[in-house]
Amino acid sequence: MDRGAESDFRAWVLARREPLRRSAYLMCGDWFLADDLVQEAVARVYSVWPRVSVRGAPDAYARRIVVNLLVDHKRRPWRREVPVDQLPDAVGEATGYAEGLDGTDVVESLAAVPPRQRAALVLRVWEDLSVVETAQILGCSTGTVKSQTSRGLATLRTALAERGITGGTAPVKETS
Repeated sequence: MDRGAESDFRAWVLARREPLRRSAYLMCGDWFLADDLVQEAVARVYSVWPRVSVRGAPDAYARRIVVNLLVDHKRRPWRREVPVDQLPDAVGEATGYAEGLDGTDVVESLAAVPPRQRAALVLRVWEDLSVVETAQILGCSTGTVKSQTSRGLATLRTALAERGITGGTAPVKETS
C-alpha cells in the first residue's frame, strides 16, 4: 500500500473505530468482545483497503465484517472465553449514550434478542441505516431485514417490560 492510501486508511480508522465499537457492543453486549470484533474488522479492511476505498464503501464493508464475525462467534461456543467470578481491576467506561440516559437496562435487554435480530436492530436504529443498506450488510433480503427488525423490537420490548420499563420505544422507519 502506498503512503497516500495508508494515510487515508489511518484517517478512516481514527474516524470510524469508536462508532464501530459502539455498534459492536450493542450487538454483543460485551465491550471486550466488541474490541476484538472491531480489531479483526479493521485488520481485514486494511488487507483490501485500496479496493474498498475506491468503491467508497469502507464503512459498510467493516460493518458487514463485524456482523459476520459476531454471528461466527455465536455459532462456535467452544471459541468463547470462560467467564470469571472476579472482574479485572480496570474496566473501560461505556460511552455513546445520550446525556443523563443510563443504557444499562437497554443493553442488558438487548442480550435477550437473538444475534441476527440484534444486528438488524443496531444497524437500523443505532446506525440509522436504510432497509436496503442493512440487507446488504447482513447478506439477506429487505423483507428479512424488516421481519428481523420487527421481531427484534418485539423481543426487546418484552425484555424491557420484564425490567419494568414500558413505552418509549420509537418505531423503526420502514423506508428503503
